[in-house]
This record gives sequence, structure tokens and C-alpha cells, in this order.
Amino acid sequence: MTLPKLATTVIGSYSMSAWLERAKNEYLARKVSRHDLDEMYDAARKAAIKDQEVAGVDVVSDGELHRDNMIDYFAERIPGVQVDHGSKRLYYDFFESVVRSKLATASLGLADEVRFLQKFTQHTAKISVTGPHALVKRLRNEHYPSEDAFALDLARVMNAELREMVRVGATHIQIDEPYYSGFSEDLAWAVKAINALVDGVNAHITLHICYGNRYGKPSFEGSYRYLFPRILEAKVSAISLEFARRGEDDLQLFKEFQVPFALGMGVIDVKTHDIESPGMVADRIRRALDVIPPERLMINPDCGLVHLPRDVAFRKLASMAEGARLVREDLGK
Repeated sequence: MTLPKLATTVIGSYSMSAWLERAKNEYLARKVSRHDLDEMYDAARKAAIKDQEVAGVDVVSDGELHRDNMIDYFAERIPGVQVDHGSKRLYYDFFESVVRSKLATASLGLADEVRFLQKFTQHTAKISVTGPHALVKRLRNEHYPSEDAFALDLARVMNAELREMVRVGATHIQIDEPYYSGFSEDLAWAVKAINALVDGVNAHITLHICYGNRYGKPSFEGSYRYLFPRILEAKVSAISLEFARRGEDDLQLFKEFQVPFALGMGVIDVKTHDIESPGMVADRIRRALDVIPPERLMINPDCGLVHLPRDVAFRKLASMAEGARLVREDLGK
């Protein structure tokens, strides 16, 4: 499917309903069966896709509602990561996970997510994966000599899965790295790990870098200036950054450093329930167009929508899509 200029997308996660949160916690307490939980996941993911389609989003996700969080979903799938399944009571907490030997390569099951989206939407779809840097910061390392060695081996293992995702039809893949902003000193090896992760992966690759969204609150603050010029070495199609919450001053970095890849611009603040108007979204996009041409600008929320009520998440996406349409209409005049 050909995407329009200023195509809209999501970061990945969609609103987590209270009934699904309860089911996840009851599963951990062995009060709900895996079969029943999977049926709930199936229904919730289909509903998330439909909400995005109706809101007018161009590139959709499955809402990631079958994932407890961005770490455990991968820790449980990577051979060589030992997960203590009794170490948490609430689904959004992190398991205690440790690596004591070299990681092995095996299917991580992400190709099944591609197939799910192919089955239930005709829209262009995107799958998000947690990046090596974020995993290194959350998994206890008792084997590798350094964080960068650990990250490169994680990238090796996950690269095989990304290639398999493309083989079964994935066209858009996003890598989530929420901890760069708190550990800027890691950026040199973190970018090398990204490049190892995407080596030979023939898809539109977006690198999403935010300031954290744990329980709907930022983990870090600051400017994106720390990314430059090192981030220019990343072999990606686009980087997705948050601007709605923080303001647009950092847009000038794209002009200053002549950034060669596209920008996924955050125009929706996911840390407030206030609904942006289409006009507000359109104004934010127009200010970005002073720096970045429309063919290199995609429109998205600052981060995932998991912590927002469903009606709020939907209305925010609808405003985002309408705001992009308004600017698109202006460009066509």
C-alpha cells in the first residue's frame, strides 16, 4: 500500500483496558488459564487494530496488548535468558532475569505477529522490537565481559528474527530505545548494536528514542542534542522523537546536522488526558515543515498509548490523523 505524505502511525502500544490488566494479573496468580488469556489477547488486539483504522491512522500496530512490558516479552523468548517466573505479582513489573551463558539463536515468535496483522488488516502494519541497549539495561549480565559485548550478541540473536519477519512480509519495523536519554555515554556502542541488529534487514526501520513512559511518566529530561552527530551513523530509515510534551526546539538539530533520514515527529502528548485539537496538531506539523520536507516527515504520538484510557487514546489518534490531513490538503493546493 502506497503511503501518503505525512503518513500517520503509532509508536506501538494501545490503551490497556482494566479488564485485560486484571486478567494478566490473575494469570500470574494462576486464576486464569493460558488458553483464556490468549483468547482475550486475540479480541483486544483485533479491537486495537480496528480503533486505529477508524481513527484514520495510516500505519497500524496490533496494540502490543499481549505483551506485559517491553522487556519481559523478549526476555522470555531469547534462549539463554533465565527468567524467574515467580518474581513478580503484577504484569507490568519486570521479572528477575539473568544471562549466565552465551545466547542462542532460535525463533522468537515475532513472525507470528506479522502474520496476525496480515490476517486482520489491509493497512500497512508495523512491529516494534525492544532494542539491545534497553535489554542490556534491564537483564542481569553474568556472562559477557562488557555491556557492549552483551548488546552485540543480543543484536546477533534478534537480527535473525528480524530477517524472518521480513521473509514473511514485514515492511515496517520499529526499534524502541527508551534509555539512550539516561545513558548518553553509551551511545557509541549502542549505535553499533543497532547497526548489527538491522544488518541485512530489508524493511523500513524506525529507531524510536523517547524519555521514557513508565506508568505514564518520563524517566529522563533534557535535549536530544546528545544524540548528534553519533546518531547519524545509525543505518535506519527514520528516527522517531517526542516533541509534543517537550516543545519543538530540537527540530533545529535536523537542520544543523543535515540529518539524512526521516523524522517520526511526536505531535501527541501521551502523558496527559487532554485531547489535542486537529488544528494544534496541524500547527506542530507546519513548524516541522520549516525544517524537514514532507516526504521525510511521518506523524506519530510521542510514545505508546498504553497508559491512556481507550476513549482518550482513540480521540488523540483521530485528532492526529485529521491534523495531518489538514496539512496534506494545504500542501496539495
